[in-house]
Amino acid sequence: MNNEKPESGRTLAQFLGAAIHDLRAEHKLTIAEVAERAGISRGMLSKIENAQTATSLDTLEQVANALGVSLSHLFRNYGAPQGDAQLVKRGEGMEVVRRGTRRGHTYHLLSYGQGPKKSFEPFLISMDDASEVFPTFEHPGTEFIHMLEGRIEYRHGRETYLLEPGDSLTFSGEVPHGPERLIELPIRFLAIIYYDSSSDKAEQ
Repeated sequence: MNNEKPESGRTLAQFLGAAIHDLRAEHKLTIAEVAERAGISRGMLSKIENAQTATSLDTLEQVANALGVSLSHLFRNYGAPQGDAQLVKRGEGMEVVRRGTRRGHTYHLLSYGQGPKKSFEPFLISMDDASEVFPTFEHPGTEFIHMLEGRIEYRHGRETYLLEPGDSLTFSGEVPHGPERLIELPIRFLAIIYYDSSSDKAEQ
C-alpha cells in the first residue's frame, strides 16, 4: 500500500487503521470478533488498526465485510479536502441594525467574517410590531426572500406582493423595496442578498 502522507499528515495505512477502529467501536465489536469474521488473526487486525503492517486489498476487503461495509467505504474520506463551513446555531446569529428600522424589527446575520468583499449576506428577519413604519431600501445585488412565518405585503418598485409561509420573492436590490404592510404577526423570513462581483456592497 502507498504510505505517502496526504495533506492531513496521516499515511494511508494510518487513515485506514483509524477508519477500521472507528467502525469497530461504532458497532461495539472487539478485535477478536472482527478478526474471526474476517478470517485473520487478532494480532494481524491489531497491527492493521495501528498501521504497523502493510496489508493486501483482499485482506482489507475481508475486514470491511466483517464490519458490514464495502471496501470503498473504508476509503471514502481519504484525500477529501478539510471542511471549512461556518456553523451558526439557532439564536446565535449576529444582530445588526439596518438603517431606518427601530425596535420590533430585528435582523440576525447568519453568516459573517467572509473577508473584505462579501459575495452574499443571509439574514433572518423578525417583525412583531404592527405599528412600525418601514423605510424603503436600495442596495446593489439581487435579494431573495423566503417566508417562514406570518403574512406580509412587500413592495418592490410600484408592485406589492402578498407573502405567506413557503412563498419566495426574488428581485433587484437597486429598485426601492421593503415591507408595505404587516398582515399577520409574528413575521419571520429569510433574506439573502447576493452581490455581483463587479459591484461593491452599499451601506444598508
